[in-house]
Amino acid sequence: MSDVGEVFEIAPDDFARRFSMRPAKLMWLLGAGVSAAAGIQTAWDMIWRFKRELYVTQRKVSKQALSDLSSPAIRATLDAFIAESDILPKPGAPEEYSALFEATYPQEQDRRSYIDHMIRGMKPTQGHLALAALLKASHSHIVWTTNFDHLLADACARTFETTAALNTAALDGSVLAGEFISEQQWPIEVKLHGDFRSRRLKNTSEELRHQDAQFRRQLVDACRRFGLIIAGYSGRDDSVMDALEEAVAEPGGFPNGLFWLHRGDHPPLDRVQRLLERARDSGVEAGVVRIDNFDEAMIDLLRLLPELDTTQLRAEGQDRRRFSPAPGPTGRKSWPILRLNAVAVTRPTQCRRVVCQIGGAKEVRDAVEAAESNLLVARTQNGILGFGTDDEFKRVFGQFGITEFGIATFEDRRLRYDSQERGLLRRALVQAIARRRGMDVRLRGTSDLLTPQSPRDAAWQGLRDIVGQINGKVPKNSDITWKEGLGLRLDWANEQLWLLLEPRIIFEGGSEETKAATADFARERTARRYNQTLDKLIDYWTRCVAGEGLRTFEIGDGVDAVFEVERRSAHSWAAKP
Repeated sequence: MSDVGEVFEIAPDDFARRFSMRPAKLMWLLGAGVSAAAGIQTAWDMIWRFKRELYVTQRKVSKQALSDLSSPAIRATLDAFIAESDILPKPGAPEEYSALFEATYPQEQDRRSYIDHMIRGMKPTQGHLALAALLKASHSHIVWTTNFDHLLADACARTFETTAALNTAALDGSVLAGEFISEQQWPIEVKLHGDFRSRRLKNTSEELRHQDAQFRRQLVDACRRFGLIIAGYSGRDDSVMDALEEAVAEPGGFPNGLFWLHRGDHPPLDRVQRLLERARDSGVEAGVVRIDNFDEAMIDLLRLLPELDTTQLRAEGQDRRRFSPAPGPTGRKSWPILRLNAVAVTRPTQCRRVVCQIGGAKEVRDAVEAAESNLLVARTQNGILGFGTDDEFKRVFGQFGITEFGIATFEDRRLRYDSQERGLLRRALVQAIARRRGMDVRLRGTSDLLTPQSPRDAAWQGLRDIVGQINGKVPKNSDITWKEGLGLRLDWANEQLWLLLEPRIIFEGGSEETKAATADFARERTARRYNQTLDKLIDYWTRCVAGEGLRTFEIGDGVDAVFEVERRSAHSWAAKP
């Protein structure tokens, strides 16, 4: 266990052991993040879509021009637009989601239609099926959720082989939730914001603010009997957070703990941190548990529990989408239908593994930074994984009492999603490419940015031939410089890793106030890059990053990362009927 600011972090393996000793004494609170793997938009995804809808209708521009909501330039434009509003919260505010939803679709029936369309045809994920297995085995009894979807109900129907097993309480029958709990009519799902099939949905500031008092009281009362695990929920709406804070303030709240499953390296919202801090001050066992995703976290929790029916879970794991690789083009008349911005990667199979008495990911990063080390490392349940010399690993982590010093093998299952292992491989590959090609690196979440160190060098003439000038200053903002560059991230498809290339304009300097200016500049430079130019850019950058024997360190001892990146990007082909 480690202290993350004022919030304690509990290692995932530690949490799994705690859970195994008291699963039935812990309730669940699920947010939109648990359904993301099923393809349902998260609140974060919906925020950007609402911003775009408002921008398109108020500024009277084409929606197609804002189709790529992952583009930093487009996001900067939308944020600048929202920031100008006198009635909407500033970008990033906790109430942003509900306010934008209400502003975009003021009528409840339109909001319900939006949700209905969003979740139609979605199927439960492995995480939902794992939770259903826990419910069937009576290892869990109560699930509270802010989600509108029916994924848990569908998972229970498959696992129990009947739709009658799960008792669901939604807004149209708030009294039923308390009745179910008092009469122990397990298992129970309580929909705090409503069911998409219900006449009442709560998804705006006004609706959330006036959440049914009796419903909220039932949550608070239940928190005096059970502990709570929170997953996929950011803590952005006042109604649920008010109830959790009230439960913490009451004597005897959360007798079996309050655990917040949190994805990513960034800290939870300030309000969440304050909640957990107050819980610990009140003597509650509380903390953040960092996870890679809900599906993997749930599967890890099942390992120590007996008598589980995992038939549907195993079937879901085997039921993978099958497709045939497209044949390569053979001549001038056999070009593929669609050229992709992905190149195949041959990766290292092993890395260094160190087990020692150190905390979570933050403590590992701090140790590397404090030692001014060049190690590339990732904190996982199995220990510290990384690349670098043996002497450097021992120098950095020796002070924490190394108990194991060996080799770890990368498992394919851990590379299928954005895991710590995949992040480690991405950083190692990006560093190898940058070192060989003379490029600067800027690390950014799951996608890293590369730019030429010396843009005037003759080595970049090929890029100049395609786009002209490749660096300079933003007009009327001389403190902001720009370069042609490349965004890189890893993804998994067709049973292997792929490197995805995104040619882009990368800025240095500026502030929140200049985001709109840089967004306009980037859009102006790239607006006329149609298929032919984009094809040349993808071809150029593919050749730039490609190569055999791409090494991260070029070291003589320890474990180095060695990659091979293909010289031809992926493509699609006409499907045979």
